[in-house]
Amino acid sequence: MQFIANGPEIPDALLQAHEEGRVVFFCGAGISYPAGLPDFKGLVEQIYRRIGTALTESERYAFDRKQYDATLNLLELRLPGDGRLAMCCELAKVLETGLGHKDAYDTHAALLRLARSPEDTLRLVTTNFDRMFHAAAKHTKQKFHAYTAPMLPIPKNSRWNGLVYLHGRLPEKPDETALNRLVVTSGDFGLAYLTERWAVRFVSELFRNYVVCFVGYSINDPVLRYMMDALAADRMLGEVTPQPWALGDCEPGQEHCKTIEWEAKGVTPILYEVPAGSHNHSALHQTLHAWADTYRDGVLGKERIVVSHALARPSASTQQDDFVGRMLWALSDKSGLPAKRFADFNPVPSLDWLLEAFSDEHFQHSDLARWLRRYLNDPRLIIWIAQREGPLPSQWVLKTREALHDFASLERDGKTAVLDEIRSRSPKAIPGPLMRTLWRLLLSGRVKSSGRDSDPNSDLCSNLKRWKEDLKQEGVTATLRWELREMLAPQV
Repeated sequence: MQFIANGPEIPDALLQAHEEGRVVFFCGAGISYPAGLPDFKGLVEQIYRRIGTALTESERYAFDRKQYDATLNLLELRLPGDGRLAMCCELAKVLETGLGHKDAYDTHAALLRLARSPEDTLRLVTTNFDRMFHAAAKHTKQKFHAYTAPMLPIPKNSRWNGLVYLHGRLPEKPDETALNRLVVTSGDFGLAYLTERWAVRFVSELFRNYVVCFVGYSINDPVLRYMMDALAADRMLGEVTPQPWALGDCEPGQEHCKTIEWEAKGVTPILYEVPAGSHNHSALHQTLHAWADTYRDGVLGKERIVVSHALARPSASTQQDDFVGRMLWALSDKSGLPAKRFADFNPVPSLDWLLEAFSDEHFQHSDLARWLRRYLNDPRLIIWIAQREGPLPSQWVLKTREALHDFASLERDGKTAVLDEIRSRSPKAIPGPLMRTLWRLLLSGRVKSSGRDSDPNSDLCSNLKRWKEDLKQEGVTATLRWELREMLAPQV
């Protein structure tokens, strides 16, 4: 579903895994763009500018091929004295900027909310060195524990609660040891993923136990390459891991090519559009903000979606603004509260929601059955139901019978004021004599014999009790005689 108009379409499988606490967001440099921080390429360029040197021929060769980790490795080797410390000090100065930037922390704060399980356990990973998550936590009063490489947790449910800085973190105060531990050059990556292998062990266990969603990475990011190579090696050894996802940018018209590129890396992309030549990734950031707000508010967040769109016409939903998808996601909440809110909404939501948008699965929800009771005088509803395959859901049958009984009692008792109030909120709720006859036929299985057999799990005593109530209301009719015969007939 889309959380914002023109935003990426978050797959139902990912949404479900996230609500179950099985998703880990893996964050790259792109989440820090709103703070004015650079990607890996921009970081390399600024380091060279600050040191006051130009790319050598070999460094240019690596840089032009987007091998930025190898470029910095070559630079480190040729700088006089302690070249690594000089390079890392300049790196730290580049990434210390932006903390006072307006809206700098919003995406980090959103990810801190999204990364918390229903039990309030934080599981979040970043390969960034900056301290933006700490600034966001302080700004929004979200506390967390930080794990900094190479001292990493075992990524399992009971042993991990915090934010993992997989490639190290900038120290709050000058600290040569912390700077020296940053994984930034190809030599550092070799130690972390090939020689000492502590990063590989963490990544392998992470992919084995969680559904990973990459955020803020470009498709050619060397960081992504190292991680997916590690995952591919595990799969060659027979490891079965959940499919990873990635939120990735895409120019209009390039969706197919971009999808193939991502899938070649073993990742399923969730694409959002960025105009050619633009660096506007607002669709990504706004989606994360809206997703986090809805997740934070739980059922109330889904109820807000229902309230926002209940009176809309489903036909107005578009690929750019799929509010029907948002509505269906909200209504499927297991608590049933958003569906109840929809069912009781005034004025009554259009029956077009059923005819154009809702599937059989959603139709079976008991609270949506309450909404459909408000259209018992609309022939479109009875035609729609007659065309469905399989037996009618028991909750729907029960609630429809109750509604027919209630309306008959109100009319018999002369409670016109109550009936007028119902009609003011739901003009098509009270069926006329002909519609009541059709409903009785439908509920008794006489409209369509195929697939309308009695529920074999229903209780005979409860059915007889219900039949007795119908008899009191209607007297002896052909339909009731047929129902009694069907209930008393022997069955295997």
